[in-house]
Amino acid sequence: MASLRDIKSRITSTKKMSQITKAMQMVSAAKMNRAELNARSFVPYMEKIQEVTTSVAAGAKDSNHPMLKSRPVKKTGYIVITADRGLAGSYNSNILRQLHQTIKSRHKSNDEFAIIALGRVGRDFFKKRGMNVILDIIGLHDQPAFADIKDFTNKAVNMFADGTFDELYLYYSHYVNAIKYDVTEKKLLPFGDLASNSGKLTSYEFEPSAEEILEVLLPQYAESLIYGAVLDSKASEHAARMTAMKSATDNANDIIHNLSLSYNRARQAAITQEITEIVGGAAALE
Repeated sequence: MASLRDIKSRITSTKKMSQITKAMQMVSAAKMNRAELNARSFVPYMEKIQEVTTSVAAGAKDSNHPMLKSRPVKKTGYIVITADRGLAGSYNSNILRQLHQTIKSRHKSNDEFAIIALGRVGRDFFKKRGMNVILDIIGLHDQPAFADIKDFTNKAVNMFADGTFDELYLYYSHYVNAIKYDVTEKKLLPFGDLASNSGKLTSYEFEPSAEEILEVLLPQYAESLIYGAVLDSKASEHAARMTAMKSATDNANDIIHNLSLSYNRARQAAITQEITEIVGGAAALE
């Protein structure tokens, strides 16, 4: 049985740990609220740029723009968005597990695909498994601006445009609410059925031609999709970390409660033992 000093030491250290996890929970909650606001504020822009891009593409159905045309797939690119650190429950592992399983089922050789990693955890995961991480970015701000990833998104989209990849997929965690975030796979490029979208479209007059507008608009649209996924992922990350830290705090409190009971029992047993020895010694003197 542990001594009173050992139990007391464990109670003290667990209390300090619970204070740390509680503080981290509160910080993550504040970051989550802001990240959620950023993600939801970006939705109207995404809806509008999608509407405009679809309308322009529909007005140029004969366009030969490489982002609109499917081609034989020789190499696939996967953009994976993870965190730079752990302590976020299953947030990172769910994304990495699904992408890893997808790669194993789709490809027989590492030459058939490459990884574009946004986040230290994802980069390190695939590098340790000998997979080709062709581009990465780490140390992204908790509330990223588009300028923070502009070069990254531009390089990723250009890799498709210049033929490095024949298709490009995006893997990230879609934020639903504070306790629900779903791993999402999105085919980023090519835009396939964008020009043939049969929904209600706005009619535009083009100046210059629709083809020239698409040359500028399509890369911006693709980059916006990546940035929207980053904002979505950040909200999911902070929500996951908040939930994980809350669970850690609750578990620490349970441990403190159980240790306190053990401490009180041991203390009572020690007191009883001392009283018994005193009474025994007095009886022997008589």
